[in-house]
Amino acid sequence: MFIRQRIVRSSSGREHTYLELARTYRKDGKVRQERLCSLGRLDELRESGNIDRMIASLVKVAKEDWVRKEAVELEAIWSKEYGVVVLVRRLWQDLGLAEVIGELYRRSPMEVGVEEGLLAMVTNRLVDPRSKLSTYRWLEGVYAPEWEKLELSHLYRALDFLDEHIRTVEEALFVRSQDLFSLEVDLVLFDTTDFEGQGPQGLGKLGLRRDKRPDLVQLVIGVLMTREGIPVAHYVFPGNTADIDAFRHTVKDVKERFPLEQVIIVADGGVLSEGLLKALEAEGQGYIVGIPLRKWKAADEVLKRGGRYHKVAPNLEVKEVEQDGKRYILCYNPEQEERDRKERASFVAQIEAELARGGLGGLAKKKGYGRYLKVLDEGRAEINWRQVRGEERYDGKYLLRTSTSLPPAEIAQAYKGLWRVERGFRELKSGLEVRPCYHWTPPRVRGHIALCFLALVIEAGLEQVLRAHGCQASVRDVLEAVEQVKAVRVELDREVFLARTQLPPLAQEAFAALGIRPPSKVQLLS
Repeated sequence: MFIRQRIVRSSSGREHTYLELARTYRKDGKVRQERLCSLGRLDELRESGNIDRMIASLVKVAKEDWVRKEAVELEAIWSKEYGVVVLVRRLWQDLGLAEVIGELYRRSPMEVGVEEGLLAMVTNRLVDPRSKLSTYRWLEGVYAPEWEKLELSHLYRALDFLDEHIRTVEEALFVRSQDLFSLEVDLVLFDTTDFEGQGPQGLGKLGLRRDKRPDLVQLVIGVLMTREGIPVAHYVFPGNTADIDAFRHTVKDVKERFPLEQVIIVADGGVLSEGLLKALEAEGQGYIVGIPLRKWKAADEVLKRGGRYHKVAPNLEVKEVEQDGKRYILCYNPEQEERDRKERASFVAQIEAELARGGLGGLAKKKGYGRYLKVLDEGRAEINWRQVRGEERYDGKYLLRTSTSLPPAEIAQAYKGLWRVERGFRELKSGLEVRPCYHWTPPRVRGHIALCFLALVIEAGLEQVLRAHGCQASVRDVLEAVEQVKAVRVELDREVFLARTQLPPLAQEAFAALGIRPPSKVQLLS
């Protein structure tokens, strides 16, 4: 069938063009045409828009018919993770991990693909942390031809390899990161945390630490970071290691391994004791520590001292005070002052409401409320207004003590940088899930923690690149967007194709920041 035009002359002599649906057929050996129906006058069809609507309808029907016909031959075999492998592999190469691990592997007697095994496990920790057995099963849903020959034993051997060579890897990473990110390495941040598990003999020890669980076998992990938040090195200690011993070991090791002008321990009040600070001072070790205002005897005296605050950054003012021969930096944040005031007012208002109803409703046992209550006798209490007014002096303030000669502004900024280490610990414990640890020998446990450290390095490197290109999205959001990019194996007419799903905008932005050309939408595999 086809569309044809037929010109018709009216009785008045005017000519009109009509559209007709016609067909051809053969009769007595000759080709003939037959009109099936008239579609209307061409000028009227154009004016009303009906001709465009008819064309669109015919195109839709034609496409649907083609799809139904081709679908018999078209088959999607599987859909697998794709985008995240491309992104992490690029960071792995840019940070120099591919080069240094590849070189170490070539020098070793191992016969397995260590580099690809480590890359696979690091990728898994970034997007879907699992045990090594579950990671091996996870690989089945990932498109990476380089990983197709990996076996579970390869992953375990890769951990042993990493434990043996992690110091060399860290040193190479440090040099590479300096070149990539123009790091300020005159000062580095160090802090410790702990995690519990069953622990291997000789490494896991009972210890009373931040979780306040002396009944649990624990390990102590220390992480060294630059001001910019780039991990430099990590350390693993038995669970009963004292902070001073961890600090001593780390400082000595860092000075031997890295070309640093100075290593200053920056820590919060959680590891603070006068004995620890005296020990650091006796050894000439620089430190910057946060002082718990409500618990440190010298804090009240420092708060009473006069002097002007000096603004050093938005919402940060500092004042230097010397007390009993010690150097303190009093920091003040106006916005935090307002938040503290509102929080206290909310506590007091809730207590007043409960007292008016003739009880406390359990508020006395809730964190933050008890300090504003004065219990008179059994069943009676009132608001401790003296305590309420006394708390005002702490609003928006925190106190630092230091043994360094750094300017107050640098001390305050260095302490603010501690959040990078703390965030790194949160990532290790939660996002990268360093615990629970399913290994039973010291090399495997250390290898597992080193693996989590490398994942933290990749995450920090990605964040630096994103910020340098003006992308303010979180690394978590970027990874989730990149995870949406899948590879689909398609077979058509006995040929095999690899199709790539659409790139979400955030994934596209991340690829552009890293200079990654997105994989082709469709490519012939065989």
